[in-house]
Amino acid sequence: MMAATVRAAAGVLLVLSALLASAHAEDPYLFFEWKVTYGTKSLLGVPQKVILINGEFPGPRINCSSNNNIVVNVFNQLDQPLLFHWNGMQHRKNSWMDGLMGTNCPILPNTNFTYKWQPKDQIGTFFYFPSVGMQRAAGGYGAITVVSRLLIPVPFDQPPPESDHAVLVGDWFTKDHEVMARLLDSGRSIGRPEGVLINGKAGQDAAAAPMFTFEAGKSYRFRVCNTGIKASLNFRIQGHDMKLVEMDGSHTVQDMYDSLDVHVGHCFSVLVDADQPPGDYYLVASTRFIHDARSTSAIVRYAGSSTPPSPNVTEPPAGWAWSINQWRSFRWNLTASAARPNPQGSYHYGQINITRTIKLMVSRGHIEGKLRYGFNGVSHKDPDTPLKLAEYFNVTDGVFSYNQMGDVPPAVNGPLQVVPNVIAAEFRTFIEIVFENPEKSMDSFNLDGYAFFAVGMGPGKWSPELRKTYNLLDAVSRHTIQVYPRSWSAIMLTFDNAGMWNIRSNIWERHYLGEQLYMSIVSPARSLRDEYNMPDNALRCGKVVGLPLPPSYAPAR
Repeated sequence: MMAATVRAAAGVLLVLSALLASAHAEDPYLFFEWKVTYGTKSLLGVPQKVILINGEFPGPRINCSSNNNIVVNVFNQLDQPLLFHWNGMQHRKNSWMDGLMGTNCPILPNTNFTYKWQPKDQIGTFFYFPSVGMQRAAGGYGAITVVSRLLIPVPFDQPPPESDHAVLVGDWFTKDHEVMARLLDSGRSIGRPEGVLINGKAGQDAAAAPMFTFEAGKSYRFRVCNTGIKASLNFRIQGHDMKLVEMDGSHTVQDMYDSLDVHVGHCFSVLVDADQPPGDYYLVASTRFIHDARSTSAIVRYAGSSTPPSPNVTEPPAGWAWSINQWRSFRWNLTASAARPNPQGSYHYGQINITRTIKLMVSRGHIEGKLRYGFNGVSHKDPDTPLKLAEYFNVTDGVFSYNQMGDVPPAVNGPLQVVPNVIAAEFRTFIEIVFENPEKSMDSFNLDGYAFFAVGMGPGKWSPELRKTYNLLDAVSRHTIQVYPRSWSAIMLTFDNAGMWNIRSNIWERHYLGEQLYMSIVSPARSLRDEYNMPDNALRCGKVVGLPLPPSYAPAR
């Protein structure tokens, strides 16, 4: 009897040991190998050069769970340097993998580089794109879907949707991306888009066969991202209402909409019930706020349907007052769990004292005949040595100087200063950022490395008394915010993610012409608790070639 008891106890200990080991095991790995090439496609009836990944456009979809390790081995078979940016991924402690010219040396032609990153405590809908020059205008983008871990409840999966569809919509130009860059370098504009793509298709190509299939009585999830470079879009599905459930990685209050504006760089998820008479229906994306409006439709077909879609397609709303009112209706779902097993709304951002306000006003001017954009009188240019590497190796002299731009715009608009634009922020401080867009066209801004609370927006110029209009309870936590013409938008966040992080316009010609900056967030502790060391495989260029590695960050405690 005693021997049996000992054996049973030993068995329990072995099970407990296995459970403990699994609890501390590394998160699962997902491996991808991408061969990036040019191909020729006639997306709008004009043959043009398009960036393909493994021969595909759009590129492969990354499906993963929160905290998975994503390993992407990129082989650059273009004739230009290449980087991939993972739009909306926070890269906790790991700006080394952000994939922008301020953080990484580019992957040279006929070489490869392996990215490794985690969607750490993130869920939702995101996308990737090539970030060098104007390459984003040539394709090379694809969807990223991050689902909750099995133990984390999802507030709408009872029953789960029948299918989960990525819908990448965006404006499209027929000009070659190198031609676009030369136009901008010569002081000219890239003009207006020639059309709109839905998952890489347009016009008759998009509507030639059903892109999506419904089974009557079922529910479907559509993950929609605006992967374009200039135009806001209105998204709708003929005859069907859409239940908004997620936006830029946050669960939302589940309100119903018949159409939704999706701005450049922005993503959301909707649930759609197949509750209409069986037939074909149009899924539509139309440009907003620009002359010469463009629209593309794809077919959603109920299984077994032979009924063509009605030609009567609802037009998108007019003007931007409707759009800003729709934005005001978006709310964070305070009762839903996030990527971690705690309610999203447990973070009471409205009760935190603001330690600093940074007002970023869009600047525009001509320098030596070339149009430039920037913030607060400073137009960013990328140095030969990436900013993150120069800072890490302590060789910033001759590369960049901190805080060339003030926290408030200059009182008088003078000539733009064209320099690497890096501002420093104190680690773990709660900061308010106000974007002000004096231009007559839309803008859209992205902040890498973080999710922020989009607390307010309105027409005209911002002033401190407008804080009374802020939503300090349930503003959606997101990574992209639109700013309407001659208007402002305000965000709040804690800068608790050490690294070098880009704030940029998603309107890519403005980004190319300098409407961006970098935030340097340095942990005083220099601890692995706060930031990873430079990866062993990191590419080197500029002043850091051949330099000895700096001392390692201290072990986490």
